[in-house]
Amino acid sequence: MTGIEYDDFLDLEYEPAETDLVCEFRIDPAEDVTTEAAASRVASESSNGTWAALHVDEDELTRLGAVACGIDGNEITVAYPDALFEPGSMPQILSCIAGNIMGMKAVDTIRLEDCRWPETIVEEFPGPLYGTSVATEKLDAGDRPVLATVPKPKVGLSTDAHVRIGEEAWTGGIDLLKDDENLTDQAFNPFADRLSESLAARDRAQELTGERKDYLVNVTAETTDMLERVDLVAEHGGGFVMVDVITCGWSAVQSVRERCERHDLAIHAHRAMHAAFDRLDHHGVSMRVLAQIARLCGVDHIHTGTAGLGKLENEDTPGINEWLTSELYGVNPVLPVASGGLHPGVIDQLLETLGTDIVVQAGGGIHGHPNGTNAGAKALRQSVEAAMTGRPLEAYAESHPELAAALETWGAETPR
Repeated sequence: MTGIEYDDFLDLEYEPAETDLVCEFRIDPAEDVTTEAAASRVASESSNGTWAALHVDEDELTRLGAVACGIDGNEITVAYPDALFEPGSMPQILSCIAGNIMGMKAVDTIRLEDCRWPETIVEEFPGPLYGTSVATEKLDAGDRPVLATVPKPKVGLSTDAHVRIGEEAWTGGIDLLKDDENLTDQAFNPFADRLSESLAARDRAQELTGERKDYLVNVTAETTDMLERVDLVAEHGGGFVMVDVITCGWSAVQSVRERCERHDLAIHAHRAMHAAFDRLDHHGVSMRVLAQIARLCGVDHIHTGTAGLGKLENEDTPGINEWLTSELYGVNPVLPVASGGLHPGVIDQLLETLGTDIVVQAGGGIHGHPNGTNAGAKALRQSVEAAMTGRPLEAYAESHPELAAALETWGAETPR
């Protein structure tokens, strides 16, 4: 028989194996707990330990204990053997690395900051079907950013009004019309009607502009309903679906990813509710980790912030975007989405900070244009053209009245 105690989960000499899932945490130990003791408890409680010393026959025990193998101030490193995890189950992984440990008395706060995913785990997940290639495989963006918009107000519009605004945006130069995160299948704008009529408007806009357009229709619902909506999108000739990935849950995202592959559909991931996990810098789960999970589960785009140029609080948007587009054992990269308070006057700064391999989504910054949605869409497209050619926005606006009106309205101010 062997005893298993908290101290057995701390080994600062341990070098993580290539097959270990390595997690970086930031912790604030409880008043009467040392950092070393807190680290050992994190490793224990998130793998196969408990508060009481266990006496187990070694012949009946598979080695599944995590190891707290690094301490740097309040930052700790925990390595998890890959055999601890059910292949291809993101919920089970998260139940380990971000489960009960979030409520332990041994720590006042704990935040999962980053993960190093081993190939043995990554290969169990599909990753994006398209990822960054949607810009050229499904749209005609080329080397410029993909442009998207949400009709405003984001809920309350009738189906007719929603479709009209979408068509005005498409013909003004937008690539993607997008539902808001809280627009799904309400009586004022039913899902099936909105889907069919919006895609008909998309077809008209494509014929008029000669550019491929599409619609990010929000299929978020109970999982069975979501899968039925995915099927309906495919039946109507849509190329994308949108999912509120955090509110509907990662198992549901995995189900949608599987169904979308049958229909050759790309997934636009909205991160609504992410701030419940990542807004506090000392507790929860970072947006960096949430983005990693989304990539493994197979979304093609995900919102990652505006690097401080929009209306929302953001973490390290450039760093997250770099990870999403980095090499990961052959898994397709994800196309980051910048959204939340953007308008033509900040596009040059945005592209300088984040580059052009992104989706730029503007809502109020299009529909709030003094001359309406079509002019607002043209102004956004013109601001991108200016930034891509290295011309100052003000100079480009001299021959582009829609951009001039946008700059006069908003300048280069960041909304709050």
